[in-house]
Amino acid sequence: MNVSEAVTSRHSVRAFLDRPVDRTIIEKLLEKARWAPSGGNLQPWRVYVVSGDDLTRFKSAMNNRIAAQPMGEACEYAVYPPRLKEPYRTHRFDCGEALYNAIGVERGDAFGRLAQFANNYQFFGAPVALFFAIDRSMRQGQWADLGMFVQTFMLLAREEGLDTCAQEAWSVWPNTVAEFLDMPEELMLFCGMALGYKDEEHAINNWRTERAPLDQFVHWRGFDSD
Repeated sequence: MNVSEAVTSRHSVRAFLDRPVDRTIIEKLLEKARWAPSGGNLQPWRVYVVSGDDLTRFKSAMNNRIAAQPMGEACEYAVYPPRLKEPYRTHRFDCGEALYNAIGVERGDAFGRLAQFANNYQFFGAPVALFFAIDRSMRQGQWADLGMFVQTFMLLAREEGLDTCAQEAWSVWPNTVAEFLDMPEELMLFCGMALGYKDEEHAINNWRTERAPLDQFVHWRGFDSD
């Protein structure tokens, strides 16, 4: 698989097969991903990888936490800006509608939508969970570096025939995640990620978001006109 194929075939998978992923494969992905761009070579990413019995215990604990505190904890950063303006609001709305339509959850079915969202906290059945964190002293530039590291990892996973779902949904459970991972106070949780083999038959994996055409976000200067 070349880079272009990895980019176009990568998408957020929300149903995985019950098929384990060997640790040596994950180590190989991380070995390569560490060459992602990094301003000043700070390499600000910190990664926690969880599987097996530890993941089973964590998912069980999450069920109890969600039952007791369904709204989560205080989020340490804003995933989206308040009063999201256009065209970003429409992009987000259309994404959500397409997702729920794919699995037959109606707009008025609040319970069905919440139940599907709660699947985030079971990693959509993936056998491997990753958490990405960053030192609290870092700034926007280093957060961008972390994002590039995460994207690099996801593309490398596609090369190995694996799929992923990056999950900012975990941002509302920073204390629970930090406690489970024994994460030092100096680190801030950025996101989680589900990693595994996609369930090709599940309806939730058989739709794709749209992307805006170039003329909506690219500005050309200094090129000859056609």
